[in-house]
Amino acid sequence: MRIAILGATSQIAKDLGQSFAAQSNHELVLYARRPDVVAKWLSRVCLAGRYAEADFAAFSANEHFDAILNFVGVGDPAQAAAMGATIFDITLKYDELALDYVRQHPDCRYLFLSSGAAYGASFDAPVDANTKATIAINNLHPQDWYAVAKLHAECRHRSMEHLSIVDIRVFNYFSHTQNMEARFLMTDIVRTIRDKTVLKTSAAYMVRDYLTPCDFYSLINAILSSPATNAAVDCYSLAPLDKMTLLAAMQENFGLRYEVLQSTSIFDATGIKPHYYSLNKRAKDFGYQPVLTSWEGVFNETNKVLNLSNNLSQGEAI
Repeated sequence: MRIAILGATSQIAKDLGQSFAAQSNHELVLYARRPDVVAKWLSRVCLAGRYAEADFAAFSANEHFDAILNFVGVGDPAQAAAMGATIFDITLKYDELALDYVRQHPDCRYLFLSSGAAYGASFDAPVDANTKATIAINNLHPQDWYAVAKLHAECRHRSMEHLSIVDIRVFNYFSHTQNMEARFLMTDIVRTIRDKTVLKTSAAYMVRDYLTPCDFYSLINAILSSPATNAAVDCYSLAPLDKMTLLAAMQENFGLRYEVLQSTSIFDATGIKPHYYSLNKRAKDFGYQPVLTSWEGVFNETNKVLNLSNNLSQGEAI
């Protein structure tokens, strides 16, 4: 299968590229605004020559692709906040790039990386197959732009029911390759352990369902291997994880030191979400079956981060 990856500098796209390299013979073409960055990354992970990298300007309807995977977007709440309303233009621009291609080549599959934020819900409870997207149309705030951009794209995709388009709603993703300076709970935790500091966190209850690279690859592979369709799926692991259980487990296994504050400001560019995960298991219709719970995935990826950090420190000492 020949696959175009749009937004190849995104970390989740890089993780998927390495998973493809290890487990499949697919031919990938990695498109980005900065192809030189992609080339350096390919060299660093020993994949130079395995995949081609290219500027978006080189993307052409004359090339043959069996699938297009669109990862263009933001993976950091701070970045989402900084982008503001421009996220509408960026999302539309690259979505239209892919849609133009599949309109001309209807046999080509299109996988769009959406977000659980598309539900626009308060997430006072986990979403499911019957949850309606809710947008405060008369009281919109900048933190809503990301969610609305994803919802708008999904609505466009469902209107093209004759085309094979699958929207993949990612809720929580964690990988040892992530930027540990980003402002997520998991990156805050790992950074605290790495730097031997104390995590100060709110007492607010929250539950997350962390997908990690191996199960994300399984989901993508299941969709690409299934009959063509037009649909949306939610990402999920074998089991979610609540915040206090996570903190206690990180303390026991990695020596995390933390302090729970009854009142503190919470950074969340897309809103506070107590139960940001889904019970919608539509993905199983594609043959997807996760193999890890949230804790198992987090444990594995944290081990990799800290081992890498320790190896770097030892190397510097030598």
